[in-house]
Amino acid sequence: MSTRRDLTSYVGRAEDEARVRRLLGASRLVTLTGPGGVGKTRLACRVAGSVTRAFPDGVAMAGFAGLRDRTLVNRTLADCLGLHDTAARTARDTVLAHLRDRRMLLVLDNCEHLVTDCAELVGVLLRQCPGLVVLATGRCSLGVAGERIVPVTPLAVPPENARTVADAVAYDAVRLFADRAAEVLPSFRLTEDDVASVVALCRQLDGLPLAVELAAARVRVLSPGQIVARMGDSLALLTTGARSLPERHRSLRATIEWSHSLCTDVERAVWECCSVFAGAFDLSAAEDVCAVPGLDGFAVLDAVDGLIDKSVLLRVGETNGIRFRMLEALREFGQEHLAATGIAEVVARRHRDHHARLLGQAGAEWFGPRRDDWFARLSDRHADLRAALSWSLRTPEEATVALRMASGVIEYWMARGAAWEIREWFDRALAVAPGDAPGRATAQARAALCAALHADLDGARHRLKLAEAISDDDAVPYICHARAFVALLAVEPRALENAAEAVRIFGARGEPRHQLHPMFIQAVATAFRGDLAGARRLLDRMLRLCESGQDESSRSMALFGLGTAEILFGGDLGVGERAMRDALEIDLRGPDVLSAAYRVDGLAWASAKRADWPGAARLFGTAATLWDRCGAEPDIAVSLAHRELLAATRDALGEARFEEAFAEGHRRNPHDILTPQAAAAPECEEAAGNAVLPPLTRRESEIARLVATGLSNREIAVRLVIAQRTAETHLQHILNKLDLANRTQVAVWVNERLGTRTGPGSGPG
Repeated sequence: MSTRRDLTSYVGRAEDEARVRRLLGASRLVTLTGPGGVGKTRLACRVAGSVTRAFPDGVAMAGFAGLRDRTLVNRTLADCLGLHDTAARTARDTVLAHLRDRRMLLVLDNCEHLVTDCAELVGVLLRQCPGLVVLATGRCSLGVAGERIVPVTPLAVPPENARTVADAVAYDAVRLFADRAAEVLPSFRLTEDDVASVVALCRQLDGLPLAVELAAARVRVLSPGQIVARMGDSLALLTTGARSLPERHRSLRATIEWSHSLCTDVERAVWECCSVFAGAFDLSAAEDVCAVPGLDGFAVLDAVDGLIDKSVLLRVGETNGIRFRMLEALREFGQEHLAATGIAEVVARRHRDHHARLLGQAGAEWFGPRRDDWFARLSDRHADLRAALSWSLRTPEEATVALRMASGVIEYWMARGAAWEIREWFDRALAVAPGDAPGRATAQARAALCAALHADLDGARHRLKLAEAISDDDAVPYICHARAFVALLAVEPRALENAAEAVRIFGARGEPRHQLHPMFIQAVATAFRGDLAGARRLLDRMLRLCESGQDESSRSMALFGLGTAEILFGGDLGVGERAMRDALEIDLRGPDVLSAAYRVDGLAWASAKRADWPGAARLFGTAATLWDRCGAEPDIAVSLAHRELLAATRDALGEARFEEAFAEGHRRNPHDILTPQAAAAPECEEAAGNAVLPPLTRRESEIARLVATGLSNREIAVRLVIAQRTAETHLQHILNKLDLANRTQVAVWVNERLGTRTGPGSGPG
């Protein structure tokens, strides 16, 4: 859950928090409504962090502020839940399957611009998921039956005659101003000399939190009295033209207008251009979209620095480099002004071109040691990739670029678990692109591959026919690749021949990245035909290719192929098992949970082949946690081997013993498969330092300890096999519960708590 909570303290709202908590206990849908900048998101995050004990399956948050394409509402929710879309079902079906039997709280933030689609989605979720409770935020209600609406009002402001500090700070708006002013100017203290000005300012802004915060940021260069004087001028200027806006929204607009007026011409231009970003962006992206005469790189750098100083941009420290984000109200204001300049489409095209180049760079370096870095970088920019694709599809003659973008790094979408989404982008682009668009045949072949991944073999064959009808030599190996995959899944002839042809052509073109999956198909098809030695030779070649390219993720695929050949086609079970374990070790270091699910399932096959039925049942149970986490169906994903060996294990143990062992495996962390000694003594969990640290839940305690060891959110997610967003949400809950501001304070708190548990002499005295 990403909010400003980790950057600033929280002021007021105690009564609102208590009211929302009470309503969540009595109603399954609560919607916080109010104008932009009133604090709906922060209130929702605060409440969500305080009610985790009531929801044993956790709290999840989906933010829609940066989403403008209504067709992606369901996909965005699935993505925020960390669900892969590899199963043969829609994103909504995947979400429903995941939530149906869970008792959890779902926070849907910024629904107003997608209210119809959000309302429909919430209605379906509440009908089909009886343990689900929804907390929504927006500028209007959803209009769903049973909805309880909580208007979020501005903070309380003092009366006009409040003249003492004690009288003034009794009101939340004044406390917020003083708190934020002290953050930007540590020497700031509210005094009797300033109190009248601060009271007047808070009253002028009607206590609207965002407006108060923006005004407080000015104390570095202006006294409270000077701020009031300037705000008075701004309000007077806005008495015309803005009267159609709600009174409190006019106050926010007045504050933003004033911030805009304090900017230089260059800063205003950069603000307006950067409002095109749907998510956070880095300096190079800002320089690309702001590439107008008079705005060179140094000018943009200076402007970005100035906009940070004026609180228009927030600096976001990331492991993948420094980025910047803009609050939604400021973004909307910037877009209004950008539209008035007449260059909005020019800037949108630059934004699209930047992300098209980014995908091109990712494709050029995807095979190699930088794959994980590129995955993280593209994931951070996923909202803007979507925005760039959406703009291309609604702009005449730009669909061809969308085809190229979708085709560029299909592996990214697969690893992200978004095969269904990229399939939809292909279909939408193909529907509007000209019949003779360059890359059309390749896009159809890639779409066929995606359809095959969902076991939609009829859809895959249809797309292959469309691709084959286009004369395009560049598309031939892609068509061969898709044909081979369809044939392998359907257990049809010519899987081997088509895969071999794809490998040959890609090799002749010097494209090892595109050789890898066809080579995997070729090896498995070779083993299926009874030529185990030939399969081993192919997989050995694939392993050498991966090692020379320093690509660990592709090496995992080769090891999985080796394990599959050895385990299922009469080879050496020991070799196959070691290959599966080595592949799993690679996968558990990265974000690709789907691949880890395949590997754990493969280890279950090996145990079943050895007649280690209890071990097989436990491994099938552990694999099930990963399949569920992906939103994937194992009987589709690994087909015959999974079904036959799962059934054999169940028959050998009997229903009761099978379910007991399966449930034991289901509770196990997949990492424990690689460290059996850690899984051998679950009764020692408390003694091993895994006890609950009140007031945190067990999961929150686990994450807090990992934070204390210095792990990043991404590393915590990998370690616990959860989505990075889930780790971020848990960390936000920890900060809220403990009233801490950052990770360092969490680490200190954990170390203090653990220190009190280490025995005599460790405490104070």
